Amino acid sequence: MAKGHRSQIKRERNANKDTRPSAKLSYARVSVQKACFVLDAIRGKDVKSALGLLEYNPRYASRVIKKLLESAIANAENNNGMNVDNLYIAECYANKGPTMKRVRPRAQGRAYRIEKRMSNITVVLDER
Repeated sequence: MAKGHRSQIKRERNANKDTRPSAKLSYARVSVQKACFVLDAIRGKDVKSALGLLEYNPRYASRVIKKLLESAIANAENNNGMNVDNLYIAECYANKGPTMKRVRPRAQGRAYRIEKRMSNITVVLDER
């Protein structure tokens, strides 16, 4: 149990907060496995080359991640005052989100379950 006044506890918690610019997309309608294929391709790259990779990648997840990366770049530029030329992707990961469960009718009156998976995608930038 933490000791001290409520404002002191909040102050200490906020002091440990990560100040790197980031963007998070919750409930993206793409599975974690499919999103990770694209995220692995851009991890550690500078922002310009990552945008180029995402532009010509044929996967659906690349369009979603491209918009997310552009949002993170805008956050770095406007909120943190960083130079876009020095930015690179420090972290990018996809976590499992909720799953929509649907039913598909099959032969002889049976029903098969279809799981439409979602993911929470996060992109964190940093300056070189």
